[in-house]
Amino acid sequence: MNETIDGAALLDEVETFHRRFNVFPHEAAYVAVVLWDAHAHLIDCFESTPRLAFLSPEPGSGKSRALEIVETLVPNPMAAVDASAAALFRAVSGVEGSRPTILFDEIDTIFGPKAGENEQLRGFINAGHRRNRPMFRCVGDGANQTVQAFHSYTAVAVAGLGHLPATIRDRSVSIRMRRRARNEQIEPYRTRIHEKEGFALRDLLAAWATQVTERVANAWPQMPDDVTDRPADVWEPLLAVADAAGGAWPERARTACVSLVTASRSDDKGSIGVRLLTDLRDHVMAGTDRLPTVAILDRLNSLDDAPWADLGGKPLDNRRLSKMLAEYMTADIEPITSRNIKTGASVLKGYYAADLHDAWQRYCPPPPESPLPPLPGTENLA
Repeated sequence: MNETIDGAALLDEVETFHRRFNVFPHEAAYVAVVLWDAHAHLIDCFESTPRLAFLSPEPGSGKSRALEIVETLVPNPMAAVDASAAALFRAVSGVEGSRPTILFDEIDTIFGPKAGENEQLRGFINAGHRRNRPMFRCVGDGANQTVQAFHSYTAVAVAGLGHLPATIRDRSVSIRMRRRARNEQIEPYRTRIHEKEGFALRDLLAAWATQVTERVANAWPQMPDDVTDRPADVWEPLLAVADAAGGAWPERARTACVSLVTASRSDDKGSIGVRLLTDLRDHVMAGTDRLPTVAILDRLNSLDDAPWADLGGKPLDNRRLSKMLAEYMTADIEPITSRNIKTGASVLKGYYAADLHDAWQRYCPPPPESPLPPLPGTENLA
């Protein structure tokens, strides 16, 4: 096709196709998914490729249908719900120019509590985020084995229940799907009828991609304020596609970027250690510069919507608290440990806010705008 394709109009058509069969939770999701569809045709232009994740707390939320529509729009789709790691490595490292777009439904079977032994698949999804990050495996029989590099850089879209591990979540554009409300109507999807419409759009995306490849490959898209580091890596390819398309897409893309990055930060509770540091700062030691360990444990285990009262079937205790905090450093590059605290005529072991302050600054999200009042009974410990 030699005729110049209007990229903005084409992305509009792709969005309309999604809206016929998918109900996404917000406008930003439609923008992100359309840009992801298009970026899969331009993947060789980028240093990294974001994962697209359709997630929900319950079945019947439209995740599989969303993945099904994506499948009609991306190049060389490969459904991989039961594919082995070895098969995926060989598929991606195969013939030049035929790199598949991996579509993983029921991803919770890989990352969820029933995942079992799937370290190879997890490694594949992690490593394939960035170009030139091959995984090395021994190939051969018995003693006649050689080390072979398997390249895993390819576009991956997933769907499943629950949440993704942090290493995957940080590399993903996550769409939190919901069950359709009664007033949310979509067109019934019939594969033998509608699949051909998706394929026609896919072919147009492929043709458009050939027309803008050089422009996209040399692009350095302007990132929205406060979108840096890993979120910038995730969104740079999508913004480059939007800029190449033109029209309303550059502005819509950046609005969607800010919206989804902000949402991901709100959803990201961090590790259990970061949760501990944050609860200590915001709920336990707010308003005091020191607190005995016994008081800290009492406060932590009394917090609503917190995990401390039931960690593996028992509440947080002194030994585990000490072990968790010792993983972090004071400003003097020493492990955080308990120290003596004088309370009236007695001396108790406890923790000082000054020892925790450096870890709070480095690991915790920004504190609430309005500081919490001191806990009752702690006024005389300051």
